[in-house]
Amino acid sequence: MTSTLPDRTEPAQRAQHMVICGDDGLAHRLAVELDGVCGEVVTVVLPSASDEHGAEIAALHRDPGSPVELHLSARPDERTLRAAGVERAAALALTYRDDQVNMTAALLARTVNPSVRLVVRMFNRERGRHLERLLDRAAGLCEAPVQDTSTTVLSDADTAVPELVAAAAVGHGHTLQVEGKVFRGVVRPARTAPQGTDLATLAVLSGAHQDDPASQDSPETPGEDGTQLLPDDRTAHHRQSTHGRLMLEEVTHASEPAAGARRPRLRGWLRRRLAHLPWKVFLSHQLAAVYGALAAVVVGLSTATALFADEHPWWKNIYLPLLDIFTMGDPATEESPARRVLQLLAGFVGLAVLPLVVAATMNATEAFRTASANHPPDDDVSGHIVLVGLGMVGTRVLARLRATDHQVVAIERDPRARGVALARRLGIPLILDDATAPEVLELARVRHSRSLLVLTRDDGQNLDIVMAVRESNPGVRVVTRLYDDGFAATVQRTLRASYPDALTRSRSVSALAAPSFAAAMMGRHVLGVMPVERGSLLFTCVDVAGHAELEGRSVRQAFRENEWRVLAVGSAAGPLPASSGGDSLTGLNLDRTEFDWRPGQERVLRAGDRVVLATTRRGLDILMTGVARRD
Repeated sequence: MTSTLPDRTEPAQRAQHMVICGDDGLAHRLAVELDGVCGEVVTVVLPSASDEHGAEIAALHRDPGSPVELHLSARPDERTLRAAGVERAAALALTYRDDQVNMTAALLARTVNPSVRLVVRMFNRERGRHLERLLDRAAGLCEAPVQDTSTTVLSDADTAVPELVAAAAVGHGHTLQVEGKVFRGVVRPARTAPQGTDLATLAVLSGAHQDDPASQDSPETPGEDGTQLLPDDRTAHHRQSTHGRLMLEEVTHASEPAAGARRPRLRGWLRRRLAHLPWKVFLSHQLAAVYGALAAVVVGLSTATALFADEHPWWKNIYLPLLDIFTMGDPATEESPARRVLQLLAGFVGLAVLPLVVAATMNATEAFRTASANHPPDDDVSGHIVLVGLGMVGTRVLARLRATDHQVVAIERDPRARGVALARRLGIPLILDDATAPEVLELARVRHSRSLLVLTRDDGQNLDIVMAVRESNPGVRVVTRLYDDGFAATVQRTLRASYPDALTRSRSVSALAAPSFAAAMMGRHVLGVMPVERGSLLFTCVDVAGHAELEGRSVRQAFRENEWRVLAVGSAAGPLPASSGGDSLTGLNLDRTEFDWRPGQERVLRAGDRVVLATTRRGLDILMTGVARRD
């Protein structure tokens, strides 16, 4: 059963629009991203308009200023795809929570429109790789003259990682990834000198909300008090004393220590490990009680042997009862009746006591093994990042943080979590315990930390940890991932109101993933989208050959104010990189291009070059089509 809310324009008649099919908050966030940030015409297919996300998209549909259309269908079959206008669509995103549904719809969509650009959400990474290759191969066999029929498979975990890392490691700023390097947009307040890591000026901000470049509470028209995207150097210099500037900054990476420097560190690590071994578990009350009872039994039997049995040297009076208790002695058939009685008594006592001894010993050994797996930070560690949760997302965040110049302390309750082995292999301090316990946070030295990343699967547990940390360290930067979008927004507002001087970021998975899905829908040449007040910037990768606006011009001459700016120059060998905001499942490791991120302004762009550009939406239209589309 399918139905469509009143439509201002029939989907089948609209060309080059974008279609989203989903059943959770990601579909809503993606529609908002494509409509509000990227300015695209969007049709959303949902199972129902009565739930929270359906009602929100219906509200967008009813807004006269929004081109979002809502189509209701229980499943994305061929009839539904045709009704939503996939035959004429430029891109289709399939964001259902069921991999099988997404795969089936992707295959149908490739049949309905061989030239549509597909973006598919997949949880199974290996299955996603196979699907990506299969659909790209099918598109390659198509005889239609198409330019971009790419298939991009994304997972929520991959798309959330860059923003989480940036928020924890460097605070504010949207991130951009190109060929393994990480960049972010950072605001430099007025009268702030340029930093050595600044690569280019992306925007001069208005006077409103200069601490948050994604704020929309600013004048709509550029001017002396408005936002200017991609200004020329003269304008940026003239207004730097009165306005904040959005700069592109490279996130520095840590270098590997030399081999000679690792050996002393290894010796120190061994000493600290021996000092931190939990020897005190063998002094537990349970173990002391069991072994104390065994000792009392041995003393009693030894005394009885000395008094009533045949006379023996004193050591035999202890040795023989021990053998009897552990059933290791020979039968005392040739000895006195008292000795035989005591041997039987010792055997019965052993049957009662030995299970307790074995159980207590095994418990203590297991506690020692578990506690020994902990590798708490040193007492002088400070300014580090505390990462709670080493599941799918936490593991990827840990690997990314390891590449940045920051210390990390990891906390994970499950010793079998996938990130535990990685933390041990990297030598990162690791605490295997429940982070909701105050003593665990103290052991991680959260009072002296710079940031806290809470990435467990339980929203309630995440909130408990955040509130506990806010009590002990009100000024620490807190970033937590929550699954429910509305809950995440409420938590962030409440914590900001309660702790106005502290930075709190509470983001849902759908909010983190939406920009990456939007960039992928706009094409493989779009590396990322960065909202800037009421506008947005797109980062694209373009081959210079065939672009008259670039080929044969210097970097300075290729700049066009408010439309595009050349950020990096490299070789055009190999395929264009995929949308990097979300780490497609195939990754960015195919034929990497070594980009020069500080090209000389007089460097001439040749046909064999490839450039990374920051563009406005109008600028991208001019570069891709040669004609600017009407707003």
